[in-house]
Amino acid sequence: MDSYSPLDAENEVQEVKLLNGINDEYEGVIVEMKEPMDSNAFASALRASMAHWRQQGKKGIWIQLPIELANLVEPTIKEGFSYHHAEPKYLMLVYWIPEGISPLPANASHRVTIGAFVMNDKREVLVVQENRGVLSGKGIWKFPTGVVEEGEDICAAAVREVREETAIETEFVELLAFRQSHKAFFGKSELFFLFMLRPLSFDIQAQESEIEAAQWMPCEEYAAQPFVQEDELLKYLYDICLTKKDKGYSGFSPVPTTSSFSDKKHYLYMNSSHLNGKYGRSL
Repeated sequence: MDSYSPLDAENEVQEVKLLNGINDEYEGVIVEMKEPMDSNAFASALRASMAHWRQQGKKGIWIQLPIELANLVEPTIKEGFSYHHAEPKYLMLVYWIPEGISPLPANASHRVTIGAFVMNDKREVLVVQENRGVLSGKGIWKFPTGVVEEGEDICAAAVREVREETAIETEFVELLAFRQSHKAFFGKSELFFLFMLRPLSFDIQAQESEIEAAQWMPCEEYAAQPFVQEDELLKYLYDICLTKKDKGYSGFSPVPTTSSFSDKKHYLYMNSSHLNGKYGRSL
């Protein structure tokens, strides 16, 4: 059997209906498949479309396949596409037309997590024990932590996680510190942000699905835990928190900003204490 050549594909353009594609800003095309399609018919349409886009000088081809059209994954792979990323309801595949190494951006490289330092007027910190994960069943008290959701500001994520885990309402005070680590969740890098929050309520109700227990604990008792004493990172974080509370450590506050790329407000986290109040005072 003769191999399928680019010339065959070019001829097929005239015979097969092309896939609907949207031009992107980087000389590429994006295809979002929505309607069911026979895999053989799709393969023919894809080959013809690729030839058409090659003639147009396109470079990157992105194909988004919803989970309902999983039958189209195999023919897409056979045409030279590779996986780029997956979400709960779709799979994204990509193809780089020019010869050489593809400069297309890789999938997201980081996961973003938060930790919340919450202290009441009695110098008690809000702590929890997890009922699953590596700390489950070890009797270790820790600050509330969690993962930032898609489209969520990190300062809002800290308030939400504390509410979900302990039912304590808080308000944002300051971003105190952050850490980057690597080879974490499924090999991704991780950005961890530590926030100071001010409690607005004080009656705790632990989240049954994830939290074994939650309480207000004297800060000295929290710091005296062997787990904290033996962990260099936790000791640093605790020292930062107390310094902020007692000696005026200056972290970062969110300033709503726009840019030439978007009119939507986004937060710029900055230390505004030395900017003569131009951007509001540091809390």
